[in-house]
Amino acid sequence: WLQVQSSIRTDKRNERSDLAKLPANALGIKEERNLSTAIYFLLTKGSFSAFHRIKQDELWQHYLGDPIAVHTISPEGEYAKLLLGKDLAKGEFPQHMVKGGTWFASETLGVYSLAGCTVAPGFDFADFELPKRESLLDLFPHLTEEITGLTRRG
Repeated sequence: WLQVQSSIRTDKRNERSDLAKLPANALGIKEERNLSTAIYFLLTKGSFSAFHRIKQDELWQHYLGDPIAVHTISPEGEYAKLLLGKDLAKGEFPQHMVKGGTWFASETLGVYSLAGCTVAPGFDFADFELPKRESLLDLFPHLTEEITGLTRRG
């Protein structure tokens, strides 16, 4: 995984401001934004992406490495865990859609996982919520183990 990690670079050519935009007030969004955005990121053993949510649907893709557990909590408090990976016979999926408004977190189930996420309309930090552990526990006390394991103290 070190070889994969060292070969991932930020390409400034991909940070363009002249990409296709949605006009303000389209689809209920108050400001102009990209039609779609996409990222890729590396999860490593012992790390995780903490529970958070955005307003838009987010499509996850598995690119390389070990499977990823994507944990979700619906607005109604229903918990689910999906395996993102390439081994369909083991119940893994190469991609998965997380519905907008759903709390979600992720972790690799091995040494490393390279994943991607695509958001449409495009991601904007104004739509991003990263709650404190206590806030999620107040909302979903029946998920204490899941929330405690996939949030950070403080």
